[in-house]
Formats: sequence, C-alpha cells, structure tokens
Amino acid sequence: MPVVFIPKALRELTAGATEVIVEGASVGEVIDALETRFPGVRSQLCRGDSLAPGIQISVDERMTIRGLQTKLQPSSEVHFLPMIGGG
Repeated sequence: MPVVFIPKALRELTAGATEVIVEGASVGEVIDALETRFPGVRSQLCRGDSLAPGIQISVDERMTIRGLQTKLQPSSEVHFLPMIGGG
C-alpha cells in the first residue's frame, strides 16, 4: 500500500503522524482513504475534484501534474507539498 508523507500543516488532523500507509491506486483514492481515517484532510488538499491551489504532488520522487488521477503502485511514496513562490 502507498505511503503518504503528511506535511506539517496537516499533522494536527492526523494526530501528529508524519507518514501513513493507506490503500489507493491513484492519488484521489489515497486522499479519499485519508479523509475516511482523518476527517478534514480532503478539504485541505482539494477543491472539488481538483487539488487545492498551492498544492503540488510528488510521487516516487517525481513531481506530477496529473493531480488526483496520478496512478500509484503499491510501493509508491506520496508527498503533498506547498508550492513555493518568490519574486
């Protein structure tokens, strides 16, 4: 099952857990599993059927633009990262 690394901003919802193992064949399914286990996570990561503005996803050390449809392997590592801007 994929391992999800929980960003610091969401650890309040996960009782401090820094990583969680959940079922899911896609990022969307993983978020649904997280929401079942930790209510409120989905509203922090998504807006409707898309990622929330300012959130990026890294799967197996690669950034992805496929969003919630990104396919996962049972051994995948998923990171939700805040976008960093500057100027």
